[in-house]
Amino acid sequence: MAASSLSVGELEAQYPLYCKAMRILVRDGVTINKARRTVCWQKLEILHHCLPRQYREPEQLYLHLQRDQLTATGNR
Repeated sequence: MAASSLSVGELEAQYPLYCKAMRILVRDGVTINKARRTVCWQKLEILHHCLPRQYREPEQLYLHLQRDQLTATGNR
């Protein structure tokens, strides 16, 4: 499997991209259950399990982004 051959360093280098993908999922209204099946969720999960003090759980990130989006749209 190609995903398992990535090093932690390579995953860390792509972290901003995974966060951007998660932000797009939240913006597009993708449910948390559907988001859990995405590649970005899986990569963020691997990072969290390898380096839990540096990277939050994907669910926390999803809920944080969702809350931010609701706050931003409420202020318009």
